[in-house]
Amino acid sequence: MILETERLRLRPLEAADAQWLFPILNDPEVMAHWDVPEIDDPDLVRAIVEGQVAAVEAGRAFHWTIRALEDDQVIGACDLSDIDWWHKRGEIGFLLGRGAWGNGYALEAMRAVISFAAAKGVRRLAARTHLGNKRSDSVLEKLGFEQEGLLRGHVLRDGEHRDCRLFGLLL
Repeated sequence: MILETERLRLRPLEAADAQWLFPILNDPEVMAHWDVPEIDDPDLVRAIVEGQVAAVEAGRAFHWTIRALEDDQVIGACDLSDIDWWHKRGEIGFLLGRGAWGNGYALEAMRAVISFAAAKGVRRLAARTHLGNKRSDSVLEKLGFEQEGLLRGHVLRDGEHRDCRLFGLLL
């Protein structure tokens, strides 16, 4: 399902979108607070995207590209994933290319995703950020998420265990 906001179009992810996401996932600054470092292999990005498309087809997730309405350029991606339909819960995530930072696009996109989740019957959303990711923490707080805990040593990246903040939102 396509979601539209004032400035954005969230289009369901397709395998062909890997080419547009590769430059974003290959940027060390964008990936500084992700579970994996920048990805310099386009084939790996394609495999990741294909896995996300398969999760959508299996009913476990929704993944979208974030596109600017003015020129239809891909500026990022977002998702509603790890959906547990029985317990009516899921997790959200978002990623923007560096050129799109500071414009309120993540907030705008995620408001649309949250509304979509609520319309689908989801009643609880979770989100996770790496400790120190102030930009994403700020977006989540503006969306009404509250910090629920600290996941100590949750991610092993570059040989070190990183802590993550866990956020939650009841719909």
